[in-house]
Amino acid sequence: MLFGKKTEEKVHKGSILAGYDLGDRFSQISYCVYGENTVESVATVIGTKQYNIPTALWKRKGTNQWLYGKDAVRSSQEEEGTFVTDLISLARKGEMLTIEEEEFDPIALLTLFVRKSLGLLGFIVPTEHIAAIMFTVDNLDDQMVGVLAKAAVNLRLKTTHIYFQSHTESFYYFVLHQPEELWNYQVLACEHNGVRLKTYRMERNKKTTPIVVLIEETTCDTLVLPIGVLDEKLKADAFEFADEKFLDLMQETCANRIVSSVYLLGDGFRDGWAKKSTQFLCKSRRVFQGNNLFSKGACFGLLEKIEPGETAQKHIFLSADKLKANVGMNVLRRGKESYYALLDAGENWYEVHKECEFMLQGEDNTFSFLITPLTGKSAKVEEITLEDAPLREGAFSRYAMEIKMVSAQCAQARIVDLGFGELFPGSKKTWEKQFPVI
Repeated sequence: MLFGKKTEEKVHKGSILAGYDLGDRFSQISYCVYGENTVESVATVIGTKQYNIPTALWKRKGTNQWLYGKDAVRSSQEEEGTFVTDLISLARKGEMLTIEEEEFDPIALLTLFVRKSLGLLGFIVPTEHIAAIMFTVDNLDDQMVGVLAKAAVNLRLKTTHIYFQSHTESFYYFVLHQPEELWNYQVLACEHNGVRLKTYRMERNKKTTPIVVLIEETTCDTLVLPIGVLDEKLKADAFEFADEKFLDLMQETCANRIVSSVYLLGDGFRDGWAKKSTQFLCKSRRVFQGNNLFSKGACFGLLEKIEPGETAQKHIFLSADKLKANVGMNVLRRGKESYYALLDAGENWYEVHKECEFMLQGEDNTFSFLITPLTGKSAKVEEITLEDAPLREGAFSRYAMEIKMVSAQCAQARIVDLGFGELFPGSKKTWEKQFPVI
């Protein structure tokens, strides 16, 4: 999402682009140099592959000193103070936190964590040199968009290129930036955090132009791993049961489908318990294991925002966050009827916004919007009638229009009468309407 007034600020080759995966338990940062294809992840310990930053803050008692990440976790176990976790959930709730009889805004605390953790990137490049940043989260609904928007403004980064996308979209962009043989057919990602398994299944409809990409998400809360179990026999039995359950799920998911590649994500797969299920997956597919796919996908998504690549231009991703229809108008331009695009399918609903001006003549007082879904549904027309519009007897009237999405399913248009020249001053009368786009 681009904040403030849109400018022509350009991202120059050689600039640093950052992808930030923000989670309630852990966060991660990846980065790339614009103009190069390599995306790297920031390690919390130099020279290691430890990418997880505990999403936590700790306040030393009686002072205004705050620690974050691993330092916060360590201090919470050794010193007296206040340990704050679940920063995203707290920010979503929006309730003030009382710490040592002082109230704190949870969004301000989330911002503090992000600002401090971005300091890890400072070992590579000064934070003020970040030319663009993409935040990715598990669930990007309108409430989360509002939280991230406030946090992003409070960060006061020296860039207007600040964007958000879901884990689902980060998965999509990550896949498109892998060798094509890994996504010729369907692609599967399985993320396990120890208590919950979430799967993403990506498929393409090659019969459409551009190629429509869909990702199906499923969540399994019953495949729980034996976290904290000390008895080795109980632990081994629990892992074996989890392996059998995961195997059943994978067999069901892959049945009657050609899956090119599978990604096993998260700390839940770290203990190597998924022996039978991994053996099944490896029979005819490429299988990868790691935990930094989403932060890397955020970087790849950022690259496509700045300069869309050839592969991405041939595809259009229709997720829950995406506008699934083109919205436009049939207008007269230079005496010829033509289509004027307002909102484009495939864009994040919270990012699409258009401002323009139109002229109507005489008693014509209707704006008609042509909605063309990419989901196979028929095109339809929505109209706004300018009731009680000033009559100007054959003369033209000029109108300003602003159109945006208020949700993934609903658009809102606002029209203002600007009049026409000095003879017909604008009344500033306003009409507003919301209408479905799917």
